[in-house]
Amino acid sequence: MMSDLCYDAVMSTMSMDERMERAWASGDPYGEALHFLRLEGVVYAHSTLTAPWGVALPAMDDCVMFHIVTAGSCWVRVKGEALLELRPGAFSLVPHGLGHDLMSSKRVKTEPFFDLPVEQVSERYERLVYGGGGEETQLICGAVRFDHPAAADLVRQLPRVIHVDGWDAPESEWVQHTLRLMAMESRERRPGGETVVTRLADILVIQGIRSWLARGEGMEQGWLAALRDERIGRAVVAMQREPGAAWTVESLARAVSMSRSAFAARFHELVGESPLEYLTRWRMQSAARALRATDDAVIDIAERYGYGSEAAFSRAFKRVMGAPPGRHRRDGG
Repeated sequence: MMSDLCYDAVMSTMSMDERMERAWASGDPYGEALHFLRLEGVVYAHSTLTAPWGVALPAMDDCVMFHIVTAGSCWVRVKGEALLELRPGAFSLVPHGLGHDLMSSKRVKTEPFFDLPVEQVSERYERLVYGGGGEETQLICGAVRFDHPAAADLVRQLPRVIHVDGWDAPESEWVQHTLRLMAMESRERRPGGETVVTRLADILVIQGIRSWLARGEGMEQGWLAALRDERIGRAVVAMQREPGAAWTVESLARAVSMSRSAFAARFHELVGESPLEYLTRWRMQSAARALRATDDAVIDIAERYGYGSEAAFSRAFKRVMGAPPGRHRRDGG
């Protein structure tokens, strides 16, 4: 695999058109969306629940919450949405961290999750054994965040609930194997079991989002709609892959064989903002991530994202992010 330094050296010698072609070379626009879904686990829980039982889960801001049934069944209730039944192999994702209920039957009373006898196995892994002693349900649940600015754009476009009841035939077998392995690791408490369960859960979360992307529901406007458009998608991918390049509306339009006015109008129609507004926001979100994750000097980050002076970068950063870079770094974002 090409190192970052070698990649930068190669890209620096390319024309804008060559940069655009390289950024779009995969031919997989949704792969670009999934590429940025790097999960940061907040908490995972394995639950053994016996009917009757009901659990009221609190809202968790900026989190994507998920539930996977490995044995038995349960109902999921999200306010304003239809009740969903989960059986082994089914999967529900609550992308916006909304509070919701899990129940053994449709009308059972629910108890707040934090009032239940939860065992804290580790900082991010919990176990819950609870219920009235009847039919048993095994659940793997969790809340995750995505550590990339593109992920926030994607999550905003997801529906309130994603439910996958039947995986496509090529996926079904490996999903079932994955669920069995998760159930075994959760039950037997072998060394490293927590790591195995959380990593497999991460894969299933991304697979659930991938399944929704494949259905193409609700993508008339926004970043995903732009990725589906061959010309605008090429421009979006190019800006995301190389935010520090000297992009202009003219160079982007020329590279996708559109007039400047037609390109600007189509971009705004799909994305909801102008190309340069999108580029600036992307640069500042990426710079914010670099400020949190590295000790790089502000001027180095500024130059990386296309700014020749720290002052100009700081003004743009404060305008978009609401605070200057130094304060953002001190406050941890």
